[in-house]
Amino acid sequence: MGVFFLRKVKLSKKKYKFIYKKKRKENILLKGLNAKVDKLNKTLARNKLLEISEILGSRKRLLWVNLISGISKGIGIGIGVTIITAILVIILQKIVSLNIPVIGEFVSDIVDIVERK
Repeated sequence: MGVFFLRKVKLSKKKYKFIYKKKRKENILLKGLNAKVDKLNKTLARNKLLEISEILGSRKRLLWVNLISGISKGIGIGIGVTIITAILVIILQKIVSLNIPVIGEFVSDIVDIVERK
């Protein structure tokens, strides 16, 4: 649990208890502080704060990382929208080909409106 120091000076039992409790409180506070520092260390490691500070320190590196990130996001969004639109068109074509009375008419009206504009 920790090392407790008691003076060898002749003191009453109350004084020994007081010194003992004081050291115990200090150990409890140190344990709490160590736990908080460990938690902070884990949080910083998880969020990669050291890597972020290295990137922010170099303007060329920051510019390069942001350029690559922007290009990747743009390409990803373009591909994603294309795939989702193609899937929706295929689904709508299947619905129209099934000739469901209410839904088929509704979808064909939407297709007509889109073709007119």
